[in-house]
Amino acid sequence: MSKQRSTTREYLEALLIAGIFLGFTNTFVVKTFYIPSASMEETLLIGDHLFVNRFIYGPVESAAERLLLPSRSVERGDIIIFRSPERPKVDMVKRCVGLPGDVIRMVDKDLYINDQWVDDSTYTWNTDNRVFSPRSGVDESVWRRDNFGPYTVPEDHYFCLGDNRDQSYDSRFWGPVPARFVKGRAFLIYWSYGGETSDGTWHGWGYKLRQLGGTLLGFFTQSRWSRTFDLIR
Repeated sequence: MSKQRSTTREYLEALLIAGIFLGFTNTFVVKTFYIPSASMEETLLIGDHLFVNRFIYGPVESAAERLLLPSRSVERGDIIIFRSPERPKVDMVKRCVGLPGDVIRMVDKDLYINDQWVDDSTYTWNTDNRVFSPRSGVDESVWRRDNFGPYTVPEDHYFCLGDNRDQSYDSRFWGPVPARFVKGRAFLIYWSYGGETSDGTWHGWGYKLRQLGGTLLGFFTQSRWSRTFDLIR
């Protein structure tokens, strides 16, 4: 009897240690994230599930830490996960285009950083041929999508845009992202699902169970296997 209790205790201790390790890893090193909207298409699609490096932007105080746990500051072009400046309990994903001190301007959908035109055609996507400006007779909340700035990014903040520029709610509308809100850098798609994906809001247990059932039934037929283990750039 005591041997059985000892074995049971060992299993429970192993599960506890594994849970602590996974919790630590998910909190400080690698976190998972999924894409609920089209704002980052075509780089990231609705249903893409990502690994996020949570340590890369962490503080490094010694040469040994730099060697064993390489980290760096946020750079232009990084796809970052951060808490929403408007709703801090909600995580968002966008591409960082502006660093502290940068002057950001958009002219008829073209991006300029510090008065230099940025060729971002390799990753941006425009779905609306219309170009709005202050002369278009529409509200500012509409025309600032295509014509914005000039705007100087404050210290300890980042200016972030969605790659799907015409369908992205981003720094053009709610301002820069505080550095303390940044959670990490998206670096790998570990699974991409083309079926129904949650929009990130809670709709009750019935909806959740139905969605899980649909995912299980469509796992093999609706998974985008060609995107599995794609590096994110």
